[in-house]
Amino acid sequence: MIDKYISRIKETLFAIVAICFAVCGLYACASMGSPGGGAYDITPPRFVSSTPEPNAIGFTGNKIEIIFDELIVLEKPSERVIITPPQKQLPIIRALGNRIKIELRDTLWPNTTYTIDFTNAIADNNEKNVLEGFTFAFSTGETVDSLIIAGRLLNAENLEPMPSIVIGLHTNLEDSAFITEIFRRTTRTNDQGDFWVRNVSPGTYRIFALNDLNRSYKFDQPDKAIAFYDSLIVPTFRHEIRMDTVWTDTLKLAIDTIIETPYTRFLPDDILLFLFQEDFVRQFMSRPERNEAHKFTLPFNAPVDSLPEITLFDREESGEWYIREISQDRKNIIYWITDSLVIQRDTLKLEVNYLKTDSMNLLSSFTDTLKLVQRVKPQPPKLKKGEEPKIVFLDINISGSTSMDVFDTLKITFSEPLLNFDPRLIKIEEKVDTSWKVQNFPILADSLNPRSFWVNKKWPYEKEYRISIDSAAFTSIYGKWNDKKEHRIKFKREEDYGHLYVAIEGDGGIPGVGELLDGSDKVVRRAILRNGELSFPNLKPGKYYLRYIVDWNGNGRWDTGNFRERRQPEPVFYYHEFFDIRQNWEVEQTWNIHEIPIIQQKPLEITKNKPQQKSTNRAKYEEYNQKLNEKK
Repeated sequence: MIDKYISRIKETLFAIVAICFAVCGLYACASMGSPGGGAYDITPPRFVSSTPEPNAIGFTGNKIEIIFDELIVLEKPSERVIITPPQKQLPIIRALGNRIKIELRDTLWPNTTYTIDFTNAIADNNEKNVLEGFTFAFSTGETVDSLIIAGRLLNAENLEPMPSIVIGLHTNLEDSAFITEIFRRTTRTNDQGDFWVRNVSPGTYRIFALNDLNRSYKFDQPDKAIAFYDSLIVPTFRHEIRMDTVWTDTLKLAIDTIIETPYTRFLPDDILLFLFQEDFVRQFMSRPERNEAHKFTLPFNAPVDSLPEITLFDREESGEWYIREISQDRKNIIYWITDSLVIQRDTLKLEVNYLKTDSMNLLSSFTDTLKLVQRVKPQPPKLKKGEEPKIVFLDINISGSTSMDVFDTLKITFSEPLLNFDPRLIKIEEKVDTSWKVQNFPILADSLNPRSFWVNKKWPYEKEYRISIDSAAFTSIYGKWNDKKEHRIKFKREEDYGHLYVAIEGDGGIPGVGELLDGSDKVVRRAILRNGELSFPNLKPGKYYLRYIVDWNGNGRWDTGNFRERRQPEPVFYYHEFFDIRQNWEVEQTWNIHEIPIIQQKPLEITKNKPQQKSTNRAKYEEYNQKLNEKK
């Protein structure tokens, strides 16, 4: 009995020890460190085998399995994995251990080469090294098509590389195919806008780009961003030789050998597409507001070209009962109510007739009935015994600071519309030596804002002015008057500015527009091409970049394209360097807009979609591996 008891104890202890060793082993396997001081893993997964085999012919199944040499993860397969020809019913794509399993749920076309493009979806499980551009092809026919069409997609307006945009081919060469039929073959641009349409069969094609958010693979919504190529494409190839140089030393002072490597170059490989969105925005009215009794706002989601017509119910008197104000972006219309009886109404019932985008994406007349309720009524302040109510003045805002630029606009804005505006009640004086001299500058009304007025004057350097308005000079339509106002401004010296003059070559005599940009690619100044030159005087010191627009229609701005009219967006070019503008300095430059290829023009400093940098961990791993190899 005792021997059996001791034997059981030994067996139990052995099992416990074995479990401990197993746990320790699993922990060691799970560690992401470099075992034994060896090199870090910086290589992506490698393809091992598949069922069916790559480039299999006569495929009739619906399941595919691809095996790699290590554990993998699959990032956002529904977004990043592209199957072409497109599948109406999305396949099921899963990563299990070191393999990817794909279940096709759509009927396959006969005699067709299919390509599964994983783009950047595959990475190893531990270090997340991405397997870039891995594709898998098979054919339902007797051959696998192998031609490739390549190029780059840029934003038409600012030459930004456009990632994750669908590129599609059509064998139907009619324009209507882009609108009514799905693409024959597709791919998606990478992070730098580059694309490769693989496994293309011989033939003639049209190529398009499409920001296909609804995955329809056709231009079925007018607000989709698109690109189209003007010429037909006939894919082909030719055999070429790549020359690789082997140097005798790391300084590359002497050549050891030159290796000639034959390869197949697929053409075309330099297609350049420009993505644009047609001049279309769905027009509709957002939620109207009546935050104050004496005014209400009708907001629209897009600029209005035609102003709405409004009718107030239960108003017996004829004539206008409001003053209309339009915001600078033409998206908001403010109505200042001039009828005191209307102001007293708790609820305004209006009939509004305006243009709205209908189901056919056309602007159509639409009538809406609105009830505008003043939900919060202002309460008069509580006064102490004998205390006089505080006067609420008509506020006046005068733009400009004590140090203004000569290109600034002097604007005078009142907080409410005025009963009458008399420019003579605004006194503008110029400082001459130590005295002030009254000036008679024209003061003009703003065409959109009835509360704003601006001084029509080209300002001289280094002059000082005083603007003064006496108390009660102006009264608003609601009975408020202004308090006394005085404002001083002084303009900068000529030597505070720099000047830039750029002579344009290669424009073919077509009208053009130059746009100076800041470090965030935003426009700070525009200039019309005159006598072959862009003139930018009176610039603040700093770094500027330059964009040039070939202004086909001469309207002084960039215009987008239109597919149905076969009209491309207006061409845009970037000067490849920045201009360093200094005080009291002139810069003159000649620029041939075609001298540098357009894909190399935009300076990297203002390119938002920069080439992806190596991760910090990967850089450290490479540095560690290099040092490890040097020690061996």
